[in-house]
Amino acid sequence: MKKVHFNYADRKLSLTGKENCKQHIEYLFSKEKKKLEEIRYIFCSDEYLLQINKDFLQHDYYTDIITFDLSEGDATTSEVYISVDRVKENAITQGTTFTREMLRVLFHGALHLCGYKDKTKDQVSEMRKKEEQYILSFEKKYK
Repeated sequence: MKKVHFNYADRKLSLTGKENCKQHIEYLFSKEKKKLEEIRYIFCSDEYLLQINKDFLQHDYYTDIITFDLSEGDATTSEVYISVDRVKENAITQGTTFTREMLRVLFHGALHLCGYKDKTKDQVSEMRKKEEQYILSFEKKYK
């Protein structure tokens, strides 16, 4: 049974190598020594994710990702919502490609589920290092 799924709310994801991305997310969990039951990535628009942010987190602002840990026990089960619109915009503002920014966001959600936080300056720094580590290992393995 596949553990990583890509689903679409109101936006399709045009990204080459989707199966490679899914495999690398499973690899990330194994490297972080975290058991993965199932992770569903749901790709959506800014407006769709803004409504989730308002309804579930009481935040009234756009974001690129919201991760819901639905785990019961030691195996990770989750839903991860990603705004394709926000990822596209962030890629432009960060001066990177859409693919690289999408990888960063995909791995960011997985890293949250592995226990990494990003509330303090030190936590953000560690999260960025881990994101880059997995992007580089992905690029090395699949390019």
